[in-house]
Formats: sequence, C-alpha cells, structure tokens
Amino acid sequence: MLRKCSWLLGATLLLAACHSQPKPPPVPKDALNADHLNLKQSTKEDRALEGARIHTELGQQYMQNGQFQDAMEKLTKALQFSDKYAPAHTVIAVLYERLGDDANAAIHYKRAVDLEPKKGAPNNNYGVFLCKSGKAAEAQVYFDRAVLDPYYDTPDVALTNAGTCQLKSNQYDTAEIDFRKALARNARNNEALYQLAHVLYLKNDAFRARAFLQRYEASGQSSPDALKLGHDIELRLGNGEGAQDYIRRLRTQFPDSEQARATDATARQ
Repeated sequence: MLRKCSWLLGATLLLAACHSQPKPPPVPKDALNADHLNLKQSTKEDRALEGARIHTELGQQYMQNGQFQDAMEKLTKALQFSDKYAPAHTVIAVLYERLGDDANAAIHYKRAVDLEPKKGAPNNNYGVFLCKSGKAAEAQVYFDRAVLDPYYDTPDVALTNAGTCQLKSNQYDTAEIDFRKALARNARNNEALYQLAHVLYLKNDAFRARAFLQRYEASGQSSPDALKLGHDIELRLGNGEGAQDYIRRLRTQFPDSEQARATDATARQ
C-alpha cells in the first residue's frame, strides 16, 4: 500500500492568521523608501508567481478541510496567475485525484515535473500516481529522478515508494533492495521497515522478516497489516503462541478492520 502521507507536497504551505496585533513602532523613512523601491523593481512575473503562491496555499488549506469546491476555485485562480508555478499543479493534481478525475490529475502531475524536472518532490508524486495507475516501469523512472536530487529532504520516501511499487509487480528482489536503500538513508523510516519485513516474508525468510517487524513495532507503530503480518511470520516459524498473541492484539486494537474480521471468520469455520 502506498501511503499518501509519504507523497504529498514537498513544501510546507502556511496561511497568515487574521487577528489584531499591537501597533508596531514607527518605521524609519529610509526603510519606507527602500521597501517602495523593492516593490517598484519587482517584475510582472514575480507578482504573478506571488499571486499563484498565495492562492495555492489557500487552495491546499481548503482541500485539507474537505472544502473541495473552494479549493478548486483557489487553485484555478493560482494557475491563472501563473501556469509556471509547479506547486499549484501538484496541489490541483492531488485534488483532481481525490475527486476521481485521474485524467486531469495526470496532466497536472506531469506539468509539475516538466516545470521542475530535477526536483525530488514532483518526481516522487508523479511516480506514485503512475504506480497506482499500473505503470510500474514508467513510475520507476521518476522515483530514480527524485532520489538523484541532492536537495530533496526525503529520498528515503521515494525509495520506499519505489520498493512498494516493485512489490506490487511481484519484483521481490528489486523491492528488497529499494527498502534497504531507504533504511540506509533513514533508519527510522517505519514504512520501509514494515515493507521490508513484508517482502522478506514473501521470500520465505521469516526469521529476518521477524527482526524488521520487531524494529517497526519498537518505534511504537501498529496497524492491522503489521499485526496480521506478525501472526503469519510467527505461524511460519512454528510459534503458535506468538501467532495467537498477534491475533489477540489485532482484535483488541482494530476490531473493525478487515484483517480482524477475516480472522474471526476463520475461527468460526
């Protein structure tokens, strides 16, 4: 499963709070003149990019609040200010994807990459979208580009997404390599720890799978998938008591999960 928290925007978008502030001290006359001069010197393109940035921030905030119509209006306005502002294309692509309009999502994810072809975040985002569309080989090209960006803050995320995409295509050896590379970049990448445990289990290496799942759990993480995997690992290792402990935890922590319901149905058979 590709987790969205790993692939949304690479930049943090902030909104200014509207509330009363104490009156600032007088500004020296020279400073006022300097500010006026800077404003005069700003180009039309600079002002367009600033308008695009502000409306993109507003659009993302509306989207996060579930106000999709308002978000679309702001993001459309952002692109009217400047079609060259890559984050606006990324955010509107995410919105289109949430609305089930994959055709328009693809256009804007690709446009963001075309505008910033060497940047990690847009390449990672487009790679994830392509992978979800069943285009694993094409997605790998963009994951590779993301990792090559020396200024990308989270190359381990792109590597984890690449491995997960390979895993979906049953390319277990390649997936394992990607997950190990991700952990070499960031040993605390919990998704990579879980996915490496998963792929090792699929490769019939339950002992090493257990070790990586234990590292995942040691970080305080838990999920229905991880608990079900723990059950399967212990069962394969012949540890029936350990397997049942995972089932108990699954039913207690996630009683309404698909995994818990599946184990209940099996127990009734």
